[in-house]
Amino acid sequence: MKKAIVLYSGGLDSTTCVAIARAQGYAVYGLSFSYGQRHSVELEKAKEFAPKLGIVQHLVLDVDIGQIGGSALTADIDVPTAELDHEHIPITYVPARNTIFLSYALAWAEVLQCFDIFIGVNVVDYSGYPDCRPEFIEAFTRMANLATKAGVEQQGAYTIHSPLIHMSKAEIIRTGTDLGIDFAHTHSCYNPDLKGRACGKCDSCALRLRGFHAAGLEDPLEYQP
Repeated sequence: MKKAIVLYSGGLDSTTCVAIARAQGYAVYGLSFSYGQRHSVELEKAKEFAPKLGIVQHLVLDVDIGQIGGSALTADIDVPTAELDHEHIPITYVPARNTIFLSYALAWAEVLQCFDIFIGVNVVDYSGYPDCRPEFIEAFTRMANLATKAGVEQQGAYTIHSPLIHMSKAEIIRTGTDLGIDFAHTHSCYNPDLKGRACGKCDSCALRLRGFHAAGLEDPLEYQP
């Protein structure tokens, strides 16, 4: 089987990405990060569910970008309630997060001698993050083939797959459901309580709930009363 690295957070989108890569015939190597995020319950879901998804190897890296701060997801900044029509990039944006994560994925890809990396970015139902746009994926792909030994020696061409990028959240949920994903084993909330229950009020919860409603399905995730 062809190898592929999938950036796997334990969230709804990245879990669907794993299923898509598997359906396309890839042996999936899951890459997760403990980066100082306040919603670390998502990472616990990833660790628990990875074997059930058929992930060949699940690597969790400690990359504490929370020390840099600048985001409500990593610093002592209140997570805002849902504001899905943003004029400005929201405070839940983590500076350069996808650039950092893809760089680690690229390094692992060189070691594994694979040329396919999957990331679950989405430009339709997203919170205004600049590193979720097609332009970013295209730019990183060019960089990947310029900045690596494998690329320079033309051992192969790196491809950054973003299969969800033009899907609505409802389409992502339907796709994952069709591929057998149990979304009870995922987590999306930016501000869960101490029991790991989703808040139901942040951008991520609002997008998830709206997506399940549009898909005509019930969200199996536990929410705070």
